[in-house]
Amino acid sequence: MDKVIHVFFHFVFIPLWFLFFKKKLNSTNLVKPLAISFVFSFIFGILIEMMQQFFTDSRQGDPFDILANISGATLAVIGIVLLNKINGIVDKI
Repeated sequence: MDKVIHVFFHFVFIPLWFLFFKKKLNSTNLVKPLAISFVFSFIFGILIEMMQQFFTDSRQGDPFDILANISGATLAVIGIVLLNKINGIVDKI
């Protein structure tokens, strides 16, 4: 169940940051804001796991959590790209 939560969190995390960066960069192209969002999600996930490992006594860092984070982020990126190809929905935002 823990891994499902990690996948879900990053699946939601990517579109929210994508919309933020798309608006902030005033970008008509989806590649740059999507790439920034993915990298941000990736780094955030690793940092959280490192903090759990090195700064808490009650939690342990787990490399499989990082894989779950990447899986959720990748699914979100694929979803955004597919939605854009099917409907052009990203261009309308």
